[in-house]
Amino acid sequence: MKYIVLLGDGMSDEKIGELGGKTPLQAARTPNMDFMAKRGRLGLARTVPDGLPPGSDVANLSVFGYDPASCYTGRSPLEAASMGVELGRDDVAFRVNLVNLQPCAGKLYMNDYSAGHISTEDGRELAEALQEHLGNEEFQFYPGVGYRHLMVWRNGKDKLRATPPHDITGKEILQFLPQGDGAEELINLMNSSQLLFFNHPQYKRRAEKGETPANSIWLWGHGKSPRMSTFADKFGLSGAVISAVDLIKGIGVYAGLDIINVPGATGYIDTNYKGKADAALQALQNHDYVYLHVEAPDEASHSGSLQDKIKAIEQFDALVVGTVMEGIRRFGDYRILCAPDHPTPVGLMTHTANPVPFILYGGEEKADDAVAGYDEESAAAAGLIVSEGYRLMEMMMGKG
Repeated sequence: MKYIVLLGDGMSDEKIGELGGKTPLQAARTPNMDFMAKRGRLGLARTVPDGLPPGSDVANLSVFGYDPASCYTGRSPLEAASMGVELGRDDVAFRVNLVNLQPCAGKLYMNDYSAGHISTEDGRELAEALQEHLGNEEFQFYPGVGYRHLMVWRNGKDKLRATPPHDITGKEILQFLPQGDGAEELINLMNSSQLLFFNHPQYKRRAEKGETPANSIWLWGHGKSPRMSTFADKFGLSGAVISAVDLIKGIGVYAGLDIINVPGATGYIDTNYKGKADAALQALQNHDYVYLHVEAPDEASHSGSLQDKIKAIEQFDALVVGTVMEGIRRFGDYRILCAPDHPTPVGLMTHTANPVPFILYGGEEKADDAVAGYDEESAAAAGLIVSEGYRLMEMMMGKG
């Protein structure tokens, strides 16, 4: 038996007036997901347990089959694992976003949580400058991908509250700065980065080219190293992970799964959708299980672009789902789980904790004419509710 998860990050949404009261999933052309929905098990799953933030870290842990309530410690430790950065027992990892802040009437506003989707090359240049000028034995900076980077606070403090920058686009930042024990140190680093970036040659270079310059860091997503059993120990399966995002790769590292890097996988609307699908099918030749993650719908939602979100969903359906459905037949028995991790309503530009529509498909040929297709409304009408999202993996294996 072969198992594959097709995860369209943030695909789920709310009804939008501009779409005639439809959600993006309803408005998008998705013949492959519709086909599976009519022939498989369709329902809703709650991937974010009560009391936990509706982030991709929590939600993807659930879809991987891990109960976030028992193993979640924060986002950044997972990203650190993907980047090969080891954490001591008392070390605290932080996500470092390169952002653009906009002054207005004596206040600072979050203008862009990604500094204009800064390139990995430009992002690395600034991350290295952070380490050179602000790094020391206590605070260490590590370059990542695009606007996403890492800081480790050795023997640091973690009783803090920090807000994801993509949650506060267009908002004044003062009330969202870190709070709690250790907040002063973090705010000092953020302030110091502003002076460093303003005097960095890249600032002028990007501004002259009409690109959004990074003019600050934003620290969030902190946590210590989690304790997780491996996927092989938990489910008795070998597996692999395909994603452009360090967070997802990091979950795979802790789960003992192979990490497959696909050329052209960017995490944005221009990602190599088909390359990911082809790599997943190749990986299934040597593995029982593959987790294929596509970030593009979520990034489009955070940017507030309805057009890009619909395009990302349609590309996901055509080039990922369609390619996998065609190629997986050669393995005989198989199961496909297709779902978002969490909703990211494009009107809100941030995540919510609402249940997400999922499909469990294993080659069934009899269609259910009562099912309109794959979308939030059809999934709710199906009446199947999985209140503990981490049990989707058990259902996929025929245990629920």
